[in-house]
Amino acid sequence: MSDTTGTETGGDAGDEWAAAMNEQGEAEATTAEASSGGEADWGAAMEEQAAQESAGGGVEQAPMQNLEAEEGGVCMGDASLDVILDIPVNISMEIGASKISIRNLLKLNQGSVVELDRLAGEPLDVLVNGTLIAHGEVVVVNEKYGIRLTDVISAAERIQKLK
Repeated sequence: MSDTTGTETGGDAGDEWAAAMNEQGEAEATTAEASSGGEADWGAAMEEQAAQESAGGGVEQAPMQNLEAEEGGVCMGDASLDVILDIPVNISMEIGASKISIRNLLKLNQGSVVELDRLAGEPLDVLVNGTLIAHGEVVVVNEKYGIRLTDVISAAERIQKLK
């Protein structure tokens, strides 16, 4: 009796597998015999290549250089991060959002107030290329706005959110 995994209870599953592989090989051989004459050309080319390889005229393998981390580089296992450290990314801070109709959007003028979906004092979202990476609070540094990170989302959590 067979179960849903294709193994047989009380028998040898390897024999079933071998029989199935032989059956598939026979079917492919029958199909190859029924196909057009292009197969004969392919067979001749393969025989010619085998003869060249046995005579020493085979294909040579190109020399390959092993990639290694440079001294002082940041490494995670075998991959060096130096190649991506200078790639620019867009970072943005989101203090809130709101949905309004186009009619209300056109009515906005100086002094209008748009209510956001966040409470006062609630942390801001820090987004890198649209992906949430941290939460923070607004600060003023040298007469410019800044953000103090209060909670950084771990890499494992960000990967989990992608799934």
